[in-house]
Amino acid sequence: MWTDLINFIDHHYEEMVDLRRYLHQHPELSFQEEHTARLIADTYEQLGIPYQSKVGGNGVVATLQGGKPGKKIALRADFDALPIQDEKEVPYKSKVDGVMHACAHDGHTTTLLTVAKAMKQFQEQIPGTVVFVHQHAEELTPGGAKSIVESGVLDDVDAVFGTHLWTSTPYGHVQTAPKEFMAGADQFSLTIKGKGGHGAMPHQTKDAIAIGSQLVANLQQIVSRRVDPLGTAVITIGTFHAGSTFNIIADTATITGTVRTFEPALQDFIIGEMEKIIKGTCISYGADYDFNYVKGYPPVVNHPDEAALVLQAANQVEDVERVEEVVPSMTGEDFSYYLLKKPGAFFFTGAQKQTDNYPHHHPKFDIDERAMAVAAKTFITIVKEYNNETSC
Repeated sequence: MWTDLINFIDHHYEEMVDLRRYLHQHPELSFQEEHTARLIADTYEQLGIPYQSKVGGNGVVATLQGGKPGKKIALRADFDALPIQDEKEVPYKSKVDGVMHACAHDGHTTTLLTVAKAMKQFQEQIPGTVVFVHQHAEELTPGGAKSIVESGVLDDVDAVFGTHLWTSTPYGHVQTAPKEFMAGADQFSLTIKGKGGHGAMPHQTKDAIAIGSQLVANLQQIVSRRVDPLGTAVITIGTFHAGSTFNIIADTATITGTVRTFEPALQDFIIGEMEKIIKGTCISYGADYDFNYVKGYPPVVNHPDEAALVLQAANQVEDVERVEEVVPSMTGEDFSYYLLKKPGAFFFTGAQKQTDNYPHHHPKFDIDERAMAVAAKTFITIVKEYNNETSC
C-alpha cells in the first residue's frame, strides 16, 4: 500500500504542477486568503474528507480517519503570499499586482493537498488518523499558527510535522536538526526626535540623521562586543528613513529592524542592551525617541526523536539523494507554536533551481517543482514510520 501511495504522487505530478502554478497566479496576502481557503475547503469537500474552515482565522483543517489502528499525526502547510511584485517572466507569473508567492507556500499547499488525495484513495489501509493543517498568515506576526493551536484542533494529536521547500538547499536534499532549527524572529522600530533646521546652520539643530547613523553603528556592537561569542544572535537594521531634501537637516528619523535569537535569556539581554544604547545615545545628543520592540515567533525547536524519524523517512524516498543534519538557520517560522504544543519536527526539502535560482522573498523567486513530489513522499513515509508500519 505504501508503494501505491508513492506511485500515486508520481502519477499525479503534472496535476501538482498545474495546481501550484494556479495558486502562484492567484496569491493572497496574510489574513486576506479568502479565495485560497475556499479552494482548499472545496478540495476536501470533493474528496469526501471531513474538514473545518475558519480555524483560528482563515485556516482549514481536514481529518482523514484511516481503516487501521494507529497514531494521530498532523501535517502542516501554509498558504499566504507576500507583498512583492512578481518579476519573473513565466506563463504562471502572479496576476495580482504587488503580491506574489515568494516563499513557496503555493508549493506547500499543493504538496499537502496531493498527500490528502493519495491517502483518501487508500483510506481503509491507512493506520491511525492524519490531520491536514492548512495554515493562513505565516508571513505576518502574530501569524496563523498560534491561533490554530489555541483553537484546540491539535489537542489530541500525537505528533506534528511540517516542511519548507527551500531554495538554499539543492533539489534532492532533505535537512533538519535534532533541536534548534530556526531562530526566534523579533522586530523593532525606533523614531528619533531631534530638531530640524537649515543645512547651513547645523549648530542650531539636533540632526536626526546623524543621531540615527550613530545608533546604527552602536547597535551593531551588541552582537560583536556584548554577546558571548559562543552565543547566537543577529541584529539587522532593515530600514532608515529621514529627511525631505538636500539642504534641510531632518528633525526625525525612523529605523526598523529585526533581532534573531534562540535563547530567551539572550533575547532579553539584547533588548536591555538596545534600550541602554538608544537612551544613552539620544541623551548625549539632546534628542527624544520612541522605541517599540515586538517579540515575534519563538524559535523552531525540533523534538529529537521526531527529527530522527524525519531523517529515517527521507532516507527511504527514492528521489532523495542526501539526508542531512544541519546547523540552525537564523530565519524564522511560526511552526514553532506547534512544537511548543506537541512533539514533532520541521524540515527543509531542497527546491533549488539549477539555473536562475533566487532566495526566498526575492521578486524573481521560484522553485524546482519536483521538490513538491519529494516533500509529499517524505510526508507519506513519515506517517508510515511513525506508525511503525514496515509492509509495503
